Amino acid sequence: MSDNHKTKSAASDLPELRIAYIGGGSLNWAVRLIGDLAAQNQAGGAGFAADLRLYDLDHAAAERNARLVGRYAAEGAPLRAEASRTLAGALQGADVVVVSILPGRFDDMAQDIAIPERYGVLQAVGDTVGPGGFVRALRAIPMIADIARPIEQYAPNAWVCNLTNPMSTLTGALYSAYPGIRAWGECHEVTKLRQIIAWLANRREGHLRWGFRDVTVNVLGINHFTFVSSASVGGIDMMPVYMEFARERLATGWRATPRDPADEHARYFEDENRVKFDLASRFGIAAAAGDRHLAEFLPQSWYLDRHEAFGFGLTPVDYRKRDQAAKRAQAEALDNGAPLAPAQRSEEALVDQLRALAGQGMHLSNANLPNRGQIPNLPQEAIVETNALFTGLGVQPVVAGALPDALAAVIAPHAMRQTALVAAVMEERWNDLFPLFVTDPLVAPLGTDRARAMYDEMLQATAAHLPEELVQGAA
Repeated sequence: MSDNHKTKSAASDLPELRIAYIGGGSLNWAVRLIGDLAAQNQAGGAGFAADLRLYDLDHAAAERNARLVGRYAAEGAPLRAEASRTLAGALQGADVVVVSILPGRFDDMAQDIAIPERYGVLQAVGDTVGPGGFVRALRAIPMIADIARPIEQYAPNAWVCNLTNPMSTLTGALYSAYPGIRAWGECHEVTKLRQIIAWLANRREGHLRWGFRDVTVNVLGINHFTFVSSASVGGIDMMPVYMEFARERLATGWRATPRDPADEHARYFEDENRVKFDLASRFGIAAAAGDRHLAEFLPQSWYLDRHEAFGFGLTPVDYRKRDQAAKRAQAEALDNGAPLAPAQRSEEALVDQLRALAGQGMHLSNANLPNRGQIPNLPQEAIVETNALFTGLGVQPVVAGALPDALAAVIAPHAMRQTALVAAVMEERWNDLFPLFVTDPLVAPLGTDRARAMYDEMLQATAAHLPEELVQGAA
């Protein structure tokens, strides 16, 4: 990191970070970060000022988010922002770079899900592994590489946070395109388990005392297939309590509050934790991510074929489109003068990580980084998810220890496939891709011929966002 964060903001005595946000017109992650930045400073105590440079292919959307920052600044938040017309302009002088882009369009994602479904392959999300995650990675790796190279040129010492899925693959692509990059992948999925453990700790206390941020966990795995080997709250070991609870609720699942059947978001994005509980019973270690993601790493017969019985939904892309339209309408209403609600912290950890990087204390949370000994029985240099310590000195991965052997045998092939996928795309070895595609647990049961037909159809459906040589090979 540069020395910028050691200087004081002109508007306050707080240290300042210059943040380049790639995908700065985002209706989701960028807006959430802006709210978190405003809330963490309004709450009092240690914080930091932020100078945001928002870059987006949709420049008008970046300008709209810059005006949103201006509204919070007018209420006293030590923030400022401008929409940059060029990537280079956004990156110049950046302390931190945040990347959240949509690889292609929702129409492409719809094909990532619909085509496999015609072949009998179900996907709950379709953005990480399985056929949808694989083809999404083919679209996204060149895009991410085209972001990493200018970072090397214009902000070589910046810390880089990737929020884009497929997280493991694209964080690996950042390191492949710029080996000296200082990047991590940020994901909120482990929060789901921490919330359950906080609830159990409060039940033990007999009153509401703990929140999920009070839960300390040892995280290990790969993104969206994460596990926890130890957990404590207030110095009390909560893992035996959780494992017993998982056994008790294995057959029925559990939620702290019932899902509203009329709430579409709850129907498609929330779950009953039955997959988590079942994996805990199988492997003797707590699964941490949401059930929709966990299920996609395993053969379809385990959970996806019985997703309704296991209490999770298959998220349709048409809902994502409607949700995006609603968020756009809300953003436009704010931009046209609708009242600005008081900033409130979200459940995301990014603002805590940035505060630590700005020299305001230390923060421990899960992060996706190259495996350099954190998990000894997963492939070295593969992108793995463990805890990391964030300080003014940077991001330091924490050794998590080994996974149970049976679980490592499930995760290691995914980690190797993700690493090989990045290498094949970066080196333009197009013929190496299908042999990787067909080994995914959701694809392999199709057999080579049907898997090849599905693969070729998926490439043709998203051809506008793929290298021409790759699409020609599938023609």
